[in-house]
Amino acid sequence: MPHHPVIAAPPENIEFDEGSHSRAKIGYVLLATEQTVQDDVIRLRPDGVGIHFTRAAIADSITNETLAAQADLLAECASLLLPDGSLDVVCYACTSGSLVIGEKRVFAELKRGAANARATSLITGVIRALKTVQAKRIAVATPYLDEVNQREIEYLEQSGFEVLSICGLNLEKDSDMVRVSAEYIAEFALSQDREDADAIFISCGALRALEVVDEIEARAGKPVICSNQAMIWDCLRLAGIEDRIEGYGRLFREF
Repeated sequence: MPHHPVIAAPPENIEFDEGSHSRAKIGYVLLATEQTVQDDVIRLRPDGVGIHFTRAAIADSITNETLAAQADLLAECASLLLPDGSLDVVCYACTSGSLVIGEKRVFAELKRGAANARATSLITGVIRALKTVQAKRIAVATPYLDEVNQREIEYLEQSGFEVLSICGLNLEKDSDMVRVSAEYIAEFALSQDREDADAIFISCGALRALEVVDEIEARAGKPVICSNQAMIWDCLRLAGIEDRIEGYGRLFREF
């Protein structure tokens, strides 16, 4: 005789709790080429905070043109992050992309895709971080081409900072940026420091600067802001997470 399993009636009362991520849920829109942000975000994830990722298409080429084209992709990408509407913060996780597109457009596109979430961007986190450590005059180290560096100077100065100097590694490929050693990043950033700079800013989420930001800060004797540190700090604070974290610079330790 064939066996016919019985489908039992479901229980009348199912017990629910707030889930594993009861403190906050944060979503990041990454570049398709990105290989560093995800590790850094997970490294600094407090217990009870959910982290969610999606990616926007881009060739392995970081230029003003390829970055500007990201604008039309952000809304759809954001819509893929927890479509139940429970996302607290949504962030475009690209420094150069967010300054080339501009924060106003980035926020509008992210909100189209994730209406309930607070929208931010990587350059927004950087600006907030620099202001928080009271930096006005900054020295900037980047991996970018000169055309991107020029846009960065203009954006930072429009945001109220004086860029004393900026130096890029003239790398176009994201796949090269992610392979710059942390030890080299430390020496490169320190070589760009100036006595009259209030802070050093290491720009680009692809650079593994988070690994050495505490060391650079100790050696420079001044605040050091790097892209992923500032972005993660900004997203956590926007989500109401005030945890202080040691080992990743003054920003996370004191603010």
